[in-house]
Amino acid sequence: MAAALASSCCCCSHPSLPPLPARGRRAVARCALAGGEKRNSIWKECAISVALSVGLISGAPTLGSLAYASPLEPVLPDVSVLISGPPIKDPGALLRYALPIDNKAIREVQKPLEDITDSLKVAGVRALDSVERNVRQASKALDNGRGLILDGLAESKRANGEELLDKLAVGLDELQRIVEDRNRDAVAPKQKELLQYVGIVEEDMVDGFPYEIPEEYSNMPLLKGRATVDMKVKIKDNPNIEDCVFRIVLDGYNAPVTAGNFVDLVERKFYDGMEIQRADGFVVQTGDPEGPAEGFIDPSTGKIRTIPLEIMVDGEKAPVYGETLEELGRYKAQTKLPFNAFGTMAMAREEFDDNSASSQVFWLLKESELTPSNANILDGRYAVFGYVTENEDFLADVKVGDVIESIQVVSGLDNLVNPSYKIAG
Repeated sequence: MAAALASSCCCCSHPSLPPLPARGRRAVARCALAGGEKRNSIWKECAISVALSVGLISGAPTLGSLAYASPLEPVLPDVSVLISGPPIKDPGALLRYALPIDNKAIREVQKPLEDITDSLKVAGVRALDSVERNVRQASKALDNGRGLILDGLAESKRANGEELLDKLAVGLDELQRIVEDRNRDAVAPKQKELLQYVGIVEEDMVDGFPYEIPEEYSNMPLLKGRATVDMKVKIKDNPNIEDCVFRIVLDGYNAPVTAGNFVDLVERKFYDGMEIQRADGFVVQTGDPEGPAEGFIDPSTGKIRTIPLEIMVDGEKAPVYGETLEELGRYKAQTKLPFNAFGTMAMAREEFDDNSASSQVFWLLKESELTPSNANILDGRYAVFGYVTENEDFLADVKVGDVIESIQVVSGLDNLVNPSYKIAG
């Protein structure tokens, strides 16, 4: 099936023959306001031709000499999955819904605020009628559920939560006036502000780390919570822009081993000065160090440090390790961190070794409406551990040879436990 589809689609390749390694390809993507060569049309043409039949038939990044994508044999998705509606593709929304909380009251405030995004897809000021309904629904939910929301907060965060809910109530009134003034352009910025309040309240509901890490991985660097990093990329050969700073939120609640490994490498300055090694309109990839090693060499062992495949399934309290969801026969399972958002961040690994990820990471670039969650071959096969939340659109213009000047942790470093960078190297 995959081979047949690959022959009719320019961006798909034979399952057993991966394309050229990342270092050998010089693909150009879109990064600046002008001057970048767009490759998205190629990917879109390919995706449209296969999305309705088998989901996303695409290159799945692998490690080292196989770091360039080679497709795995696809599994036919259930039709109900393909037609279940548009996926959530906003990285902020995905991160909010991925928090390990169970508070219906705050979710009832959140959902109509998230729905404003869809309401604004209607042309002109007609969209404001739908936005007004969203605002009224959120305001009513906040009024009715305030007590339950406060009860769900960690005791140490209750005072902060009360302040945030007050700001949220005032902001909803301001948004209502914006709608009444028919000021469409002011809606999205205010929506973003209010959802930030909601997200902070929801994070304050998480009291400690919610589960035990399996013993065999418990001594690895672990991110028990979330962290935010800024990645500064030096753009070459583009007169319109020199530096891009990408803000990335790493989710240790759903991928503590994977995110912890990355933060540990960031603190070692492992990625600083490293070139982008793949940029083809499908993914941007880096992390393959110079020399024969295809991953991070742990100074304490002299060997490549690898981490297990780590997938959090929606509805479960802890990730599954060491096997893909396909291998486990869980074809309909939804992942908590899906490959939906432009700039979804995940670990690359060897095609036939689930537990071979080390230091190579990639950011996905695609049209998520064509590849809804669990209807592509990446969900459940590769470990997502974060999303680019600011300047993600510029990822599509980063090209091979551009340099990561630095990656710095700007918050959440205190959530890293067992940091190896403090011990050796």
